[in-house]
Amino acid sequence: MKYSMFMMPIHPPGRNLLETLEEDREAVILGDKLGFSEAYVGEHVTDAAETVTSSMIFLATLAHATKNIKLGTGTLNLPNAHPAGIAANVAMLDHLLKGRFIMGISPGGLMSDAEVFGNLGKDRNAMFVECINTVLKIWDSEPPYKIEGEFWNISVEKTMIPEIGQGFIMKPYQKPYPPIVGTAVAPFSKGVTEMAKRGWGPISANFLMPEWVKSHWPKYQEGREAVGAVASPDDWRVAKSIFVADDEATAQRYAMDDGGPYRFYFKQLVRKLVGGGRTNLFKTDPDMPDSEITPEFVNKKLVLAGTVNSVVDQILAFRESVGDFGNLVYACHDWMDPALAKRSMELFASEVMPRVNAAIK
Repeated sequence: MKYSMFMMPIHPPGRNLLETLEEDREAVILGDKLGFSEAYVGEHVTDAAETVTSSMIFLATLAHATKNIKLGTGTLNLPNAHPAGIAANVAMLDHLLKGRFIMGISPGGLMSDAEVFGNLGKDRNAMFVECINTVLKIWDSEPPYKIEGEFWNISVEKTMIPEIGQGFIMKPYQKPYPPIVGTAVAPFSKGVTEMAKRGWGPISANFLMPEWVKSHWPKYQEGREAVGAVASPDDWRVAKSIFVADDEATAQRYAMDDGGPYRFYFKQLVRKLVGGGRTNLFKTDPDMPDSEITPEFVNKKLVLAGTVNSVVDQILAFRESVGDFGNLVYACHDWMDPALAKRSMELFASEVMPRVNAAIK
């Protein structure tokens, strides 16, 4: 099993912005040194806690600071962008990374982003599908493009000058284009089936109950089978909030107590998702009252924390519950205590994952 990392990121509002950006860069650079295979970074324009406004700009700053780790957008919120801009910028970043780029995409889940871009009330799923289809058409064709859609029309017919290259949109370094992945959030996600049909990989979100994570694999199989392909667990990425410490007391205090970075994270998530009508993500019993969906409840249910041996056992139990998957994605949290946060990543990479892999061979 490979291991990767994902950060939204989420930091306490009011923290110095430069410090949080440097902290997030340092986490990815450390991940590269520790053998993490991939790093995904999210983006939001209208959030004081989620402070990366453009995942592509952020990843570009890591192009020459990392060597082996693949860098992915986690995710590009396509309805809030223009497909021509996405096509050109992804292609350039793919060249800067010499093919170490993974294109993570989604419809975007932050309603204030949707509002600021004028997308409230619009069919963002339809916009998402049209945007990615348009991006792929741009890469698969030549000027003047002449791609017409419901939301965007793409053409340089009136202004192109072929002999000097005017009107040409760059194509990616990887052929025909970078690998595409999408975050899977909904239980029994139909989106996972559609991604599988297109050969895209799902990342099951770290804020889903294991019962709902488990529901993604059959949907992925369904999509692969629909196009005559065989589903491989190697293509399934599963994110999880994990904290590893040298002693159990430190692990429980840092990962579980009110005032810690993990509880802060779930306070943010619960407020946003429950407030957005997504209580189903945190329930396995539909009759459970919404009032019981508290940050403390979610934190205890979803975080794997403890010493090396304890976390190994918890990961193996989680895998036994949800099924085989090929890439465990370590969810990054605010470095309230940088020494403990770095130590957790180090223990996870150097001790936890080797023992997990030895156990599942």
